Amino acid sequence: MLCAQQPTMQDDPIAASLDSLATKKILDKLYAKPVSGKNKLGYAPDSIPRFDDFVYENRLAKLDAASPFDLQYNATVRPYIDMYIRRRALLSRIIGLSRLYYPMFEEVFDRYNIPLELKNLAVIESALNPLARSRAGAVGLWQFMYPTGKLYGLNVTSYIDERSDPYKATIAAAEYLQFLYKMFNDWQMVLAAYNAGPGTINRAIRRSGGKTTYWQIRPYLPIETQAYVPAFIAANYVMTYYPEHNITPDVPQKTYFELDTVIIKEPLTFQQLSSVLGTSVEEVQYFNPIYKKQVIPAGGNVLTMPKSSIGKFVSNEEEIYAMLRKQNEEQQLLAATQTKEIQITHTVRAGEKLSAIARKYGVTIGDIKTWNLIGKKGIHAGRKLVIYKTEKPVASTVKDSTKKTEPSSSEKNIGDKKTIAENTLKKENEPKSETSVYIVKKGDSFYKIARENNLSVDELLNLNGMNRNSPLSVGQKLRLK
Repeated sequence: MLCAQQPTMQDDPIAASLDSLATKKILDKLYAKPVSGKNKLGYAPDSIPRFDDFVYENRLAKLDAASPFDLQYNATVRPYIDMYIRRRALLSRIIGLSRLYYPMFEEVFDRYNIPLELKNLAVIESALNPLARSRAGAVGLWQFMYPTGKLYGLNVTSYIDERSDPYKATIAAAEYLQFLYKMFNDWQMVLAAYNAGPGTINRAIRRSGGKTTYWQIRPYLPIETQAYVPAFIAANYVMTYYPEHNITPDVPQKTYFELDTVIIKEPLTFQQLSSVLGTSVEEVQYFNPIYKKQVIPAGGNVLTMPKSSIGKFVSNEEEIYAMLRKQNEEQQLLAATQTKEIQITHTVRAGEKLSAIARKYGVTIGDIKTWNLIGKKGIHAGRKLVIYKTEKPVASTVKDSTKKTEPSSSEKNIGDKKTIAENTLKKENEPKSETSVYIVKKGDSFYKIARENNLSVDELLNLNGMNRNSPLSVGQKLRLK
């Protein structure tokens, strides 16, 4: 018996994106300050109001009358309103963050003659999180992909990502929206093109037989883009009528009008700024999401902070730079005087013993056994051993004030002759070295004998009139000098 095929289950892309952003606690402790008690409409904190369709329709009709968008209410829009209302904690944070970002959005959009309702586009793009990153690699409040961001002047380096700069990214978004409007001359088509790209919209227009409005071409669009405009209409609704649904904003620590900026002359880390401004690293990061590695590089980059912190920085700017330079010098000096441990990998050669390896690196046999878990079987040729060696810094060259002056040429000649005579007499009187002859033992090889007696293999062979193929036998005597 054949079983019925299971239907393909697909999550709503807009809802999935919001759920992903909801799990990211974007520095909550810096801006989340819920307002307790009843809201302005007198709802109890745990009350969740319910409304009929005609209420939603009338409220959206009021918004539509003052908007160039077609903010119509229909069966497609209602589920997205419900989706936002259900995610009450996330929506509270979004509404709170709107007090930080919306004044700046409105200022930029007014300058570019962009409808102010488009500020709510950032709600469905990033939930107003400047550090948001999509699976496809789009970044920032306005979710720019790398090529589009570069096209609109957003610089991305190892230290900076201007797609996360709220102000610069908003200017880029305004310019891109302007470009799309010139192409389609319809703001809902602009929204669809912002999500899917103008090429996708043009193909949908062709498939629809030349239709030119969003609702007409919607069946020919990707699933995410079919959800995009209804989600935008719902975002406009909830960002206006959230009090009616008993949703209270999580008020940010600072709003847009309480912030200021200053250009940084020398590179600074967030940790250094935290110490001199008496704030936390998290707060510096919160107001400066553009910097990827918690470092503000030199070269005219901007620090954004509350006005009180910026005023403190400007009033003491030169002293701050001087103090930080001194700290850097002290850290470098400390690093130069400290030893560091380095890891070395040694490959065991044929016939090589642990004692020889230990002597070579200045460690003990016990250390090598411990580091490499060497048991009774010992080591074998080809095995790689890990050696940990303490490396001392190279001491800087300093002239010694007690050093004797250079002798004259006549004194130098006399001294040289005396040294030569002493050395000759010493050589004549010293006993013959016991290591001038070596007796071959079991397991010896030319390489092993040469290494243990500070010779090269060629030197050992030449001293004994032998070559590399000559046989070695136990008890054989070899000349070492």
